[in-house]
Amino acid sequence: MLPADLSMVASIAEQVHPDYPEDPAVFAERLALFPAGCFMFGAVGYLIAHPWMLASPPQLNTLLGALPAAPDTMFVHDLALLPEARGRGHAGEAVALILRVAGPLELSLVSVGLASGFWRRYGFAPVGDAAVQASLSRYGAGACLMVRQA
Repeated sequence: MLPADLSMVASIAEQVHPDYPEDPAVFAERLALFPAGCFMFGAVGYLIAHPWMLASPPQLNTLLGALPAAPDTMFVHDLALLPEARGRGHAGEAVALILRVAGPLELSLVSVGLASGFWRRYGFAPVGDAAVQASLSRYGAGACLMVRQA
């Protein structure tokens, strides 16, 4: 992903995640902070991930400010694929890409809506920490912190 892709990222996000809007500044900051975790799938999708702390997943539509000095997880901020891109292997490619970037760190993400079944197919499992789950209210009902071991 390059800065020139950010308008396309915002457009894809609006189409794929209308119930979870984020300001374009959020995408720009993630790219600036950790470009190694930002990927495009042509004009049909993107992946954004960055190092973070498992016990405090970033809130939806919030700037990070900086990355932690000693992260314990690679947080998958978003994988968004337009309908025409689904079923073409991009999701598996995205997980493989971010596993390589993560190195020894486990992957984590906040699953929204009914997406937990999708993420389970790629080896993610829910985290049973009630306090962390309670902190996800901005993500809406059914939001769930999930992890996948490296």
